[in-house]
Amino acid sequence: MSTSLSPLLAPMLSSTAMRAVCDDVAALQNMLDFEAALARAEAALGVIPADAAGPITNACRAESFDLAALAEAATKSGNLAIPLVKALTANVAKADTEAARYVHWGATSQDVIDTGAMLGLRAGIDALLADIDRAIAGFAGLARQHRHTAAVARTWLQHALPMPFGLKLAEYAAALHRSKLRLQRLRSEALALQFGGAAGTLAALGDKGLAVAERLAQELNLPLPDAPWHTHRDRIAEAASVFAIIAGTCGKIARDVSLMMQTDVGEAFEPSGEGRGGSSTMPHKRNPVAAASALAAATMAPNLAATIFAAQVQDHERSAGPWHAEWPTLPTLLLVTSGGLAAIVDIAEGLEVDAARMRVNLDATRGLIMAEAVAMALAEKIGKSEAHHLVEAASKIAVAEKRDLREVLTMNFGVAPDKFAKLFEPMAYQGASQALIDRLLASIDKG
Repeated sequence: MSTSLSPLLAPMLSSTAMRAVCDDVAALQNMLDFEAALARAEAALGVIPADAAGPITNACRAESFDLAALAEAATKSGNLAIPLVKALTANVAKADTEAARYVHWGATSQDVIDTGAMLGLRAGIDALLADIDRAIAGFAGLARQHRHTAAVARTWLQHALPMPFGLKLAEYAAALHRSKLRLQRLRSEALALQFGGAAGTLAALGDKGLAVAERLAQELNLPLPDAPWHTHRDRIAEAASVFAIIAGTCGKIARDVSLMMQTDVGEAFEPSGEGRGGSSTMPHKRNPVAAASALAAATMAPNLAATIFAAQVQDHERSAGPWHAEWPTLPTLLLVTSGGLAAIVDIAEGLEVDAARMRVNLDATRGLIMAEAVAMALAEKIGKSEAHHLVEAASKIAVAEKRDLREVLTMNFGVAPDKFAKLFEPMAYQGASQALIDRLLASIDKG
C-alpha cells in the first residue's frame, strides 16, 4: 500500500498510527513477509530445500530495497511484485545462489500484493479499534454525566422538543460501538490469505498446493479461504464499506458539534488549546477544527469506497485495471477514516458542555418547545385534533406578538394556568429518554 496524501496534508487528515500502517516501507515489508512465510512453508513441506528458507527469510527486509527503483520498474512491469521478486532474488543470491532459485516458488504477483494488502488491513483495523474504543468510552462517560442535562432536540435544524443531552451522547457512543463490532467481524471473517498461483489453481505445486496454502496461512496467521479469490473482491469491498460507515458516523457527530459551537447556539465545544481553532485575521475565533477534519473524512470516504466497489467488476481469473485501482484507493480510505476517527476521539475526550446555555436556548422560543406537551395534555380533555388546532393557533399568536405561549393560552384561550406548571418544565417531558440511555449504554457494555 502507499498513500496519495501529501506529507503536508497527511497529519491533518489521518492518524499517526495509520500513517505508520500505510507507509510505503510497511507496505513493502508486508509483501516481503509473504515471501518469507512462503519459503518457510514450502521448506517445511519439502517443496523446496530445507536450507533455502533461511537465506530467503533473511533477505526479506524492506530497508534493504530501493523503493524509488522498485516504483520506476513497476511502471514497466505493471505491478510492484514483479520488480520486487527480481530484486529479492538478487539479494538472496548474494548470500546463497542455490536458495535464490526458490524465491517466490509457485506463487504469482497478485498473491504477494493481495496478501500484503490483507496484512496491512489487519494492522489498520487494529489501529482503528484502538481509537474507536477511546471514542466510545469518552462519549459513554459524557452520557452518564449529562443524562439529566436538559437540551434542545432539533429537527430540520429547528427547535422541536426538550431532550436530555445524555441521550444524544449515548447515541454517539452506540453508533461507534456498532462500527467497532463491524471492525471485529471484518478482522475475523473477511481477511484471508491470497495464494493461487498463476490462474488460481496452484498447478505449479502439483499435489502440494493446498498443503502449502494451509501452512502459509498458519505462518501469516491469516484465515485460509476455501479457494483463491483473485477476481472476487467482495472482501475488499466489505472492508471499504465498513471504513466508509465509520467515516460517516464520525461526520454525523462532527456536524452536530460544529452546529453546537456556533456563536448563536454555544452549547458544546471542542477542547480548546494554544493555537487551536484560531483565525489568521480574527483573534476572537474558536473554529471547530476537529469537526472539520472529521467532516472532510466523511466527504472523501464515500467516493473512495465507490472506487473499491467499482473495482469488483473484474474479468475471468486475473484482471488488469480494476485491481490496480485498489492499490492507492484502499490505503487512502484507511488514512482518511483514521483521521476522522482521531478527530472524534479528541472531541469525545475533551468536549466542553455549557448546560446553562442549553437551558437558555430551551427558553428561547418562549415556551413553544413545550407545545406538544401542552397539546397532548389538552387532548385528554377535548380530543387530539381540537387540542392540536388550539395550541397551533396559540403558537402563531405567540410568535406574531412575541409573547409566551403560556400567557397566550391563558389570556386568549382561557386555559386555566394551574394546568401548566409541570407542562412547561422541559425535563418533565422526556418520555422514555432515561430508559433509552440505559439501553444504549447497556448495548455498549455487552459488547
